[in-house]
Amino acid sequence: MVINKAAGMVVHPAFGNFTGTLVNALLGYTSELSTVNTMMRPGIVHRLDKETSGLLLVAKNDFIHSELAKQFADRTIKREYWAIVWGADLPKEGRIEGNIARSTRNRKIFEVSEKNGKPAITLYETLERFEFTSLVKINLLTGRTHQIRVHFTFLKAPVFGDPVYGGRKINSGFNLPSIKSRVSNLLELMPRQALHARKLTFFHPMMNEIISFQTELPDDFMNLIAKL
Repeated sequence: MVINKAAGMVVHPAFGNFTGTLVNALLGYTSELSTVNTMMRPGIVHRLDKETSGLLLVAKNDFIHSELAKQFADRTIKREYWAIVWGADLPKEGRIEGNIARSTRNRKIFEVSEKNGKPAITLYETLERFEFTSLVKINLLTGRTHQIRVHFTFLKAPVFGDPVYGGRKINSGFNLPSIKSRVSNLLELMPRQALHARKLTFFHPMMNEIISFQTELPDDFMNLIAKL
């Protein structure tokens, strides 16, 4: 199955989130889910952050799960994200490389590290520049926790609205009172990080062909773009 996950929904139960998760919804919909992961994560091959919206792949049996997991490991599954990030001067195209490790200051978040962590590669294309933000299309070559959010923070262009990685603070250089007022209004429109998993392409093991899914941007994202 391919799910268009809403922002605000946790993917699987964990401490503090035992109900209202995507897994709860899946179990209410079908008993045909893979059991490769723990009983708390049936069918879950990969994850999206709670406040990230968009496409998520779910396996309905163990064979499919193992086949899809191998594609993730081999980096043959293509995932395209769209995001609004701070800064209107990003290059037209870019490649971000940097190990991602747990922060030495806060173990709940992650950071780019020269010595620790796992390698991560993010490719991006700038689609449109606004006054103090940009719309970017992103492709992941690896799938580290918080990868997009961490890598763009490393570029000093955090995802707009991200409360964890500095996306709800006005970047230096935009501290004029008129900008502050407009940013406050925009942040009310986008109470989460402006990040959406828009396209997913993978090889279907049973159909024996490459298939692709794409979803429209959600209303909050579209409203933000319109205001920008």
